[in-house]
Amino acid sequence: MVGLVWLIPALPLAGFLLLVFFGKRIGEPRSGWIGTGAVALSFVTACVVFAGLWGEPEHTYELSLFEWIPAGNFSVDIGFLLDPLSMAMVFFVTGIAALIHLYSIGYMHGDSRFPRFFTYLNLFVFSMLILVLGDNLVLTFLGWEGVGACSYFLIAFWFEKDENASAGKKAFITNRVGDWGFMVAIFMTFFAFGTVTYAEFLPLSPGLAETTATFIALMLFVGAIGKSAQIPLFIWLPDAMAGPTPVSALIHAATMVTAGVYLLVRVNPIIAASASWIPWMIAIVGIATAFLAATIAMAQQDIKKVLAYSTVSQLGYMFLAIGVGGYTAAIFHMITHAFFKALLFLGAGSVIHGMHDEQDMRRMGALRKVMPVTAVTFIIGWLAIAGVPPFSGFWSKDDILAYALHKSPILYAIGLITALLTAFYMSRLVFRVFYGDARWGESAEGELANLKAHTAADVAESDDHADAHDGAHAGAGHGAVHPHESKWPMLVPLIVLAFFAAIAGFLNLPFTHNLEFLNNWLEPVVGENQANFDLGAFQLTFELVLSTTIALLGIFAAYMVYLKNKVDPRRIELPFFANGWYIDQSITKFMGGAGRKGFELIAMFDKVVIDGAVNGVGRATRGGAARLRSIENGYVRWYALMIGVGAVLLVAFAMTQVSF
Repeated sequence: MVGLVWLIPALPLAGFLLLVFFGKRIGEPRSGWIGTGAVALSFVTACVVFAGLWGEPEHTYELSLFEWIPAGNFSVDIGFLLDPLSMAMVFFVTGIAALIHLYSIGYMHGDSRFPRFFTYLNLFVFSMLILVLGDNLVLTFLGWEGVGACSYFLIAFWFEKDENASAGKKAFITNRVGDWGFMVAIFMTFFAFGTVTYAEFLPLSPGLAETTATFIALMLFVGAIGKSAQIPLFIWLPDAMAGPTPVSALIHAATMVTAGVYLLVRVNPIIAASASWIPWMIAIVGIATAFLAATIAMAQQDIKKVLAYSTVSQLGYMFLAIGVGGYTAAIFHMITHAFFKALLFLGAGSVIHGMHDEQDMRRMGALRKVMPVTAVTFIIGWLAIAGVPPFSGFWSKDDILAYALHKSPILYAIGLITALLTAFYMSRLVFRVFYGDARWGESAEGELANLKAHTAADVAESDDHADAHDGAHAGAGHGAVHPHESKWPMLVPLIVLAFFAAIAGFLNLPFTHNLEFLNNWLEPVVGENQANFDLGAFQLTFELVLSTTIALLGIFAAYMVYLKNKVDPRRIELPFFANGWYIDQSITKFMGGAGRKGFELIAMFDKVVIDGAVNGVGRATRGGAARLRSIENGYVRWYALMIGVGAVLLVAFAMTQVSF
């Protein structure tokens, strides 16, 4: 059964090829069902393969399909490495992607490029599976670039709007910075080990020179910063909200942005062999990103922008976990985050769909009365990310904080403050969208009466006009609208994700070793380099109680501000935070000013000096050859004279070398 691992990426690839050639002819909604079915079958195959992997030694299986790049000593195969880490990634990538595909059938209804959307989604899933299943760095990089290209297509899907096209280009270009680091790391890995295959070079990492390991780890970290949106390359991710909401869920939940975390966990032996400041740097960048993004999220008015900065913050937690040696904690939070963040994004999409493309939270409120299923599922996701027990986010976030406390009390304290901010800004979002007064009409009760007065045909017609184009912002949707609950293809994924967002924390409970299922499962991959410490009953109880108190305090503070109106929100939603600490604007200003002039100087240097040297050698060669050509006149007597002159010169040179 485990030999069917090749079928996991092959099914989304087959769906992509089918939709590329026949998508327009197949049309809506069948193209959506084909794309969804391909990914769903991939998930089913993953379940079958998992059953076979259970019986393999150390739960590891390698499959080489064919030689891809033979070039002297450098050889790269198309092969798959299936181990506990890649199996965990495959499960939630295929499972959540299948739910997002199903959701998209309802969300993208009526879009003129409906088949193309599912074509891109299938290619995206295929690329992500290649990334996590590839048995070498080059194949991982192929999937890495694939998800980058697909993210460009999907973010700029509605490219008719300039801001959408610009957001796609911004994501693509920003990620190129990280990709440079990844490529340099691949080159250095081959120079150091003579191979880029994980099973061959990772076991040799402990014997690697510290300087070499440090350089490779640093370059891989640069790659991870770009893909996983850490300081300073996080600026592309909030703008990626220009894409359709299912794209936001796919990119920000289970797939692209977690690629950097996966890569660093995969090469944990390299990090262990590097200098001691590398883990510290990873942890500091992670916690700084988590805190900064949390403060920015507190002042955003766009429902999707809040979730985008929330994703940046949660990714920072994962990097913190890697930096403090909690590799399983990073994967644990990655899994729980995939469930509750996909749920929150899809729930936000349901709200936007029901509000007829409105994304400004200032024009929402009391939506729980007209969108009950969306509200209940969204609230479960909120409690999970806020860290309220027993929901999943509580366990995974507390796991990271425990490792942080073991490494440094300062990292732990900043982590707790960030957790407080997370609970606050997510509660702010929920209270402004689902509670309080209805700001989409005269009153919630009045809108309910209006809804009852509408006929079923009117409701269906309003659905058809929604078209899922959620690019409208604060300037759209003036006047009263008539919110409505979404249809079943959009609600079923919300219910399934809500269930797992509630219970996924039981994958790794901290009470006994036997309850740490994920930790035990990942031990063959990270066991040697995982930070080890024992939590006593008192310390564990104290940390869990403190974490719960922090979450409840954040929720209570948001309740007092946004429902009880005890504090003016403007005192919290500062322009400094709303503008993202002016980091994006500063980078834009630099790139358009001093940066642009610097790049122009570099381009001029390349043209005049580098190209000039190359072209000068060519011109000198041509000139010299033209002059030498004049002596090739075809006369034998001339050639004989030249031979004689040459012989005399050789004899003269020999005489100068003789010592008498």
